[in-house]
Parts: sequence; C-alpha cells; structure tokens
Amino acid sequence: MRLAELSAPEVAHRLAEGHAVLLPLGSLETHGPALPMGDYLLAEAIALRIAQAHGRALVAPPIPFGGADFFRGVPGGIALSTATLTALLREVLEALAEGGATRILIINGHGGNIPAVEEAQRGLRVSRGLIAPVLHLWKNAGGWQQALGGEPAALGHGGDPVASVALHLRPDLCAPERLAPREALPPFLGLPISGFGTLATAGAEFGVPLNLDEVAPGGTQAPDPRGANAAHGARIVERLVQAGQAMLTALENTP
Repeated sequence: MRLAELSAPEVAHRLAEGHAVLLPLGSLETHGPALPMGDYLLAEAIALRIAQAHGRALVAPPIPFGGADFFRGVPGGIALSTATLTALLREVLEALAEGGATRILIINGHGGNIPAVEEAQRGLRVSRGLIAPVLHLWKNAGGWQQALGGEPAALGHGGDPVASVALHLRPDLCAPERLAPREALPPFLGLPISGFGTLATAGAEFGVPLNLDEVAPGGTQAPDPRGANAAHGARIVERLVQAGQAMLTALENTP
C-alpha cells in the first residue's frame, strides 16, 4: 500500500483501476515529555490502516513538517510558514493528479496545517476539478473523547487524543511514566487562558497571540494527561478508520 515501495508500472496500474491515494501529514513539534515529536507517524499509521481496510488505496509518503503556530522554535521542531506549506501541498496534489490519481484523501494530524490544507484543496478544485477531502484526525477525535470513554482531564495538547493514539500505535516511542498534570497557568492580561490562543471574559472568548510556554508549559496543555491509555487509543483509531473508509467509498461512488 505504500506508494514509495511499489514500482511505477504497478502504481500506474492501480491508479488506472481507480485506487485512491491517501496523503498523510502532521508535524514535528513538542507533545510534552512522554510522547514522540513526530505526530505525522501516527497520521501515516492511520492512513495505512484505512487503506488496508478499504482495499483499493495507496498511501503516499507523509509530509512531516507542519504549519507554524505556537510550536515554532521548539528544539528539534521544524515548522513551515503557511505560505510555504500551502505551496508544497498544492504541488503535491497537482503532481498526484497529473500522474493519474483521481481520488485523493488527505489525512491531517496537525491543527496548524488546516489553513494550508483548505487553500490547497480549493486550488486543486479550480485547476483540476478534483475534490480531495481531508480527515482532520485530532479535531474529530477530540470531539469523541467523552463518547469513547476518554478521561475529560486528559484532553488537550500533550494528552488526548494524541497520547492515547500514540500509546496504542507506537508504544515503543512513549514514556507514559512521564505523563504529569499541567502546571498552573498564570492569567494573561489579567484574564484566564481558556485555550490555545484564547482568553475568556464576560462569557466570550478572545483570540490573542499567546506563546507556547504561556499556554502549554513543557508542551503539556491537557489538565492531567495521565488518563490517556492504549485502549482508548484503539477505540479512536477504529472510529477514524471507519470514517476514512466511508469517505473512500463515497469518492468511488461519485462520478
């Protein structure tokens, strides 16, 4: 299923038969002291499971560098400007389409990639008339935290859903004993920090340009990520795979 491991004639044959191409992407950033920096590894692993379950899909090499946001400047991290990432995605999608891919599904593992993905999607539709849907992994999985039995306090950066999924898919790269509650966040502008880049007051949230250490000291924004566990990660992955399969089926049924 890995496009890079197949010969060119085999890829051409499968694309001619209507096989889809999955494009995983993520980031290289801090996820706290217990988890690997490369969440793109998880996006690729999920893409492979979707392709395997569907049976008629290839998986392109992952794009490992995410759009720059709060995490720029983290030791070992590599982030791209939105303009650069948008240009990269547009050229990758154009190249896949030019090579015969008519069904493309993007598997995104980083919130900072969303603006670039949306711009590249629109560009592909304008230039080729192709719709390349995107599955935002953590945006969806975060909304399933309670329904899938996850700990509410474990939800957030440095915790779920990435932590549980990593513990399920790549336990060899995790150190769960290092999971620890988040440090207390001091107020900013005299107001409580309510999320990544937001302050709360008078029943409303206001966007502000916060730095990483102001919202997620040490890379941990989840109140208490110690509730993350592999069993919860397995449930998340199963549901993401089901969603990916459903979209691939929809693409096959669309002229």
